[in-house]
Amino acid sequence: MTPNHTGYSREHLQAERIMLDRLGSSLGVVLTPLRIVLGDGVHVEVDGADERQTILVETWAHQGRPKPAQQNKVLADALKLLHVARTLRVQPRMVLCLSDHGAAHHFTAASSWAAHALRSLEIEVIVVDLPVDIKAGIIAAQTRQSR
Repeated sequence: MTPNHTGYSREHLQAERIMLDRLGSSLGVVLTPLRIVLGDGVHVEVDGADERQTILVETWAHQGRPKPAQQNKVLADALKLLHVARTLRVQPRMVLCLSDHGAAHHFTAASSWAAHALRSLEIEVIVVDLPVDIKAGIIAAQTRQSR
């Protein structure tokens, strides 16, 4: 949930907050943004984590099939989860939370190297359903951004 990131809109940020709330509810935890200091002045922000840092989540509110650069963004989020997880005392559950099955397909399909890598690294891909009006807002924002 990076407000200054190219390709992010108010609609995407609103959707990602809803996604965290819905995922947290289904897991029985409250997920809030987390900033972790890695050392040497380096810090990293994770979209969501529970209070005990046993669950780390990166969200991506996108509707439809991702373009290659967007696939790379999600894989960068997975690398961030993996890196942060290795700095914690207890191995957390790592989740990529997406808002559309079409967007998730590349990361869950058996024939995709990315899906294979995520499974072998124990990074889950969970799709959270969004309200119809929120989905419509995301699609409108994506249309504006693709011009």
